[in-house]
Amino acid sequence: MVHILKIKQGDKASAIALAALARGECVAIPTETVYGLAADATNGLAVASIFEMKGRPRFNPLICHVDGIAMAQRFGVMNETAIALAGAFWPGPLTLVVDALPQNGISELATAGLPTIGLRCPDGLARELITQYGKPLAAPSANRSGRISPTRAPHVAEEFAGTGLLVLDGGECREGIESTIVKVTADKLELLRPGTITIEEIHNASGKSVSRPGGNLIIAPGMMASHYAPDSRLVTDVTRCPNHAALLAFGGGTDRDRTHAVAVRNLSASGDFREAAANLYAMLKELDHMRARLIAVEPVPHEGLGVAINDRLSRAAAPREET
Repeated sequence: MVHILKIKQGDKASAIALAALARGECVAIPTETVYGLAADATNGLAVASIFEMKGRPRFNPLICHVDGIAMAQRFGVMNETAIALAGAFWPGPLTLVVDALPQNGISELATAGLPTIGLRCPDGLARELITQYGKPLAAPSANRSGRISPTRAPHVAEEFAGTGLLVLDGGECREGIESTIVKVTADKLELLRPGTITIEEIHNASGKSVSRPGGNLIIAPGMMASHYAPDSRLVTDVTRCPNHAALLAFGGGTDRDRTHAVAVRNLSASGDFREAAANLYAMLKELDHMRARLIAVEPVPHEGLGVAINDRLSRAAAPREET
């Protein structure tokens, strides 16, 4: 049975969570992006339990969550550009992949043995927990590997029913999709995963152009071809909903045929990207629970935050990978 505790700033649920983390246990915590399956990033056995609970491949690194720049500097090389980006967007939905400091105490499982480390300072209750704990927390999304990420505590409870997992219920996540991930080196920036912080915002804050890496090397979460997937088959860029399909709509729909949908959820009737991102995973879960043979998704423009939304949808629609 999963244990869900409502949490408010400074209440006893935090103390219960801190004690569980100190024992090397996993705790599901709310962040502004999605719920995370958190454990002590310096405890190899605790980090291993994350991989075991999620069924996550060991080559897929985890993000280490810190409470600010000072803590980040204990574990990774925060150059001038990294500090500028952290100053602009932390606490918030930006992960910086930087060179790891030698012998920094982070479990090699968390970094998948790579010479780099992903660092993020979350907002709100998660940051408070990290400050109180005094060490970074590795915290991928609190779902089985490859499945839809959770944005509400009941999503986590459903995913890990029967495990005894402690879930801190902080309500619905504000952003709704995972953080933007940027690799920072001495001479360039690479966007490894799009998120609610856009390429344009990163360029404006850093003064540097941002490129997309080539190749298939997994150096950050969210880079696997198949990810964020419902049980039902999903197809994207549909303007005429097929018969017997559930429909994930976007916008007013004046140029769309929705008449054959068995169920409709609209990410944003007004076409607002932020509303769409916040609704994405919850609405995918609702449609998936209806057990339709197909979930059809209407086109979302590939601009601004729409880039991140389309990234998640394309990975959810990709052929499933065996892991």
